[in-house]
Amino acid sequence: MQENLKDILSNLSTEIDQETLMLYLQDKLSAEKKHEVEKILAENEFAADALDGLQEFSDKRQVSHMVEMLNRDLKKKTERKKQRRDKLKLPDQSWIVISVVIIILLIIISYIVVSKAAK
Repeated sequence: MQENLKDILSNLSTEIDQETLMLYLQDKLSAEKKHEVEKILAENEFAADALDGLQEFSDKRQVSHMVEMLNRDLKKKTERKKQRRDKLKLPDQSWIVISVVIIILLIIISYIVVSKAAK
């Protein structure tokens, strides 16, 4: 699985990187860059809602901590799901297929030999 799919903020918008979004939340962007971010967020309802939720934090340093915790939890959960899927996969059993083919061929050859011997 791609590592960037496990990062909460990186998937909000492809046009805004996580660092720019964090600077926006901490009010450290220039007015021009801030307007550009707001314009992009206005077009993406999901990203705007997520940003609204992140702005509810009174201490903006908590946002970084919360994002790190969410990313860590997301990575754990996706790793667990991947491990479960891997457990459910059948191991490579090509030797069984080869054995079955050989047995079927032996049965066919035996049948042919017996039927010719009976004639």
